[in-house]
Amino acid sequence: MTDTAVYAAGGVVWRLVDGKLHVLVIHRTAYADVTLPKGKVEPGESLAETAAREIFEETGIRVALGVPIGVSRYRLPSKRQKIVHYWSAEARDEAIRASAFVPNKEIAAVEWLTPRKALARLSYPVDIEILENFLRFVDDGVLATFPIAVLRHGKALAREDWTGADAARPLTDRGSKQAKALVGPLQAFGVRKVVSSDAKRCVDTVAPIAKALHKDIRTSPLISQDAWEAGTADIRSVVGKRVRARKPVVLCSHGPVLPDIMRELALATGTLAGSYLGTSAALDTGAFSVVHLSATNPGSGIVAIETHQPKL
Repeated sequence: MTDTAVYAAGGVVWRLVDGKLHVLVIHRTAYADVTLPKGKVEPGESLAETAAREIFEETGIRVALGVPIGVSRYRLPSKRQKIVHYWSAEARDEAIRASAFVPNKEIAAVEWLTPRKALARLSYPVDIEILENFLRFVDDGVLATFPIAVLRHGKALAREDWTGADAARPLTDRGSKQAKALVGPLQAFGVRKVVSSDAKRCVDTVAPIAKALHKDIRTSPLISQDAWEAGTADIRSVVGKRVRARKPVVLCSHGPVLPDIMRELALATGTLAGSYLGTSAALDTGAFSVVHLSATNPGSGIVAIETHQPKL
């Protein structure tokens, strides 16, 4: 991010009504316009956190982010560039029922429209373009998706500075801070399961998100670095189970193991291999890549992959 640009995030919020697709638009009070829900990044936030928070604040609906659907760029009256990242986001029935939205000084109304009507009602070409991007996924048969977040553990004490077993090597102070900072971004994608290598540095990395979700950590030596180096890892069985489960999950492992995890995700979903697999696996400590798969047809291939760098 640069000092000269203003960053924001939002989404195309969707639901099915009697089997027909509807998307949510907002009517802004001050501008008397119709837009997609979005807002500016707050200090310390990731773009994904911003998107989920702004959608909730503007519509009253809590969502988990789906596939990324584009970035809009335009000039503000101040001449600064505004860059807005958007995700698809399903509005589940229980979240809609729980909404406490009332008209306020910022948002006069929210409205569910068919895509055709939304394209006609949106006030700005940049919003129309984002909605059209979303509809391309729909035309390709992709609507509901689930994420597998592949996470590299936080910064750990260097091997040369540790005299115990490598699997017991702990996080540094920076690594512990990275672990805590992962909670918001992972929650933005609706992660509900936590699976980790049994190495201490991995378990400690996912401990904060597991605590926030009130979930146990499912540890597995099959995706540990020790097993990988010994040739006894079984990444295929772990990945296959997560794909079959079709549940939002974070999968925490080690730098050398990540390329094999990404490769197995491609194989398990019938996805053509490419350089993108290596790029999405080349993660810094505390970074993660979100692999989006179709919730109805996971064997149809990886829908999208996005990589999120650590804040620290």
